[in-house]
Amino acid sequence: MSPRADALPRPLAGSRPGPRPGSRSGRWPLPNRLLHWGTALMVLAAFAVALIMTDVEARDFLLRFWLYQAHKTIGLLVLLACLARLGLRLLGRGPGPVKGLPTSKRRLAGLGHAALYGLLLAMPVLGLLVADTAPQKVPTLFLGLWRLPVLIGPDAALFEGLSTLHMVLAWTLVVLALGHGAMAIHHHRRGLDVLRRML
Repeated sequence: MSPRADALPRPLAGSRPGPRPGSRSGRWPLPNRLLHWGTALMVLAAFAVALIMTDVEARDFLLRFWLYQAHKTIGLLVLLACLARLGLRLLGRGPGPVKGLPTSKRRLAGLGHAALYGLLLAMPVLGLLVADTAPQKVPTLFLGLWRLPVLIGPDAALFEGLSTLHMVLAWTLVVLALGHGAMAIHHHRRGLDVLRRML
């Protein structure tokens, strides 16, 4: 005879059900994780392409042209991914604060995230302005198909200043990203869930 339904144990009033079998609690939702790692890969790709395209000889115009187009397209995709990530953060979906992480380190992590987001938003915009002000009138083709409008026009002095700023911020972004990854690994080795939440 099957047990009576009213004889089965019931959850306490106000309690939440535990995680489903096979699930891992405390992780960021899948869209956040995909955008996070996708952004990281695109930043690495953009940096690698930038190093290659600046070493290509000017006489190899076609290769140089498409490397620049790839670099600009990746930058614009980073911008779109970053805006999507900010939108998801504004929706408030995600795990709470990391357990065991002191308030001071949590605030430092918040400042680091703000700096990373600021650079991820600023770099593609600066890149477009560098392309617009370049003395050579080379179009920007998003995904190699859609030509973006020119916002400023050739300006040698402005081009030099924006190019220098773009390069400095690019290296700053690389340093911050490496520091971000190093701290995630450090906290992971200490048993905190910083890294596991994004896997």
